[in-house]
Amino acid sequence: MSDRPLVYLILGAAGSGRREIVADLIESDSAGTDGALSLLAAGEASDPHDARLGPVVRWTWTDGRIESPPASGAPRIFFFADGRRNPVDQVEALIPWLAAHGAALARVICVVHCGLAARHPELGPWFDACVHFADVVLLNRREGVAHKWLSDFQARYAARFLPCLVEVVKDGRVGNPALILEPQARRMAHVFDEEPNWEVTGGEDEDADEAEEIEAHPEVDPWLARRPGGRRVKELPDIAEYLA
Repeated sequence: MSDRPLVYLILGAAGSGRREIVADLIESDSAGTDGALSLLAAGEASDPHDARLGPVVRWTWTDGRIESPPASGAPRIFFFADGRRNPVDQVEALIPWLAAHGAALARVICVVHCGLAARHPELGPWFDACVHFADVVLLNRREGVAHKWLSDFQARYAARFLPCLVEVVKDGRVGNPALILEPQARRMAHVFDEEPNWEVTGGEDEDADEAEEIEAHPEVDPWLARRPGGRRVKELPDIAEYLA
């Protein structure tokens, strides 16, 4: 894994402050911008913090695929998902992109726009999906958000015993950047695992005369599952409808 570029997938809605946070993470690293490459979605507007992200390359979404120039020459790559698109589709598309570019996933970092989430509870499934895939959840844009909402938001995921780290962002910075960048998986999802999880079905049925045949097949992530017609089993609201 050390011979391959380490990719940090950055999830979150457009305007959630992802680039400011990642810029601070890059500057906290001993290699600084010399050791980082940032990939931004072609459709996202420029940001004042882009100059702090090291070399910046734009990627495009083409027929459900992620297309970008070769991502080489940097030990760490910060891949910003398009904050106006479905994050689940992008997670799915990143898997072949990693293989094609000889890269390994270090961590998935989700930046939560707390103000947006508090104003629009109907976006709950959108944030649920991001948190499901995340190793780290960073609570940002908390201005004007009630403490009770923040407590309830964290309790929602604590009750599900999700293994991800949850940290509060202050002034665009995290308390311990090294902890956030540590390439250790803490996510519920297994879609990025190099060895797939297997589900076992069948076996002995106490109510049946004969035991069912035992079958093993790769686990299907509940957020990636599709209906026979191709639509997702778990559908998400269109985040772009809620953004300025």
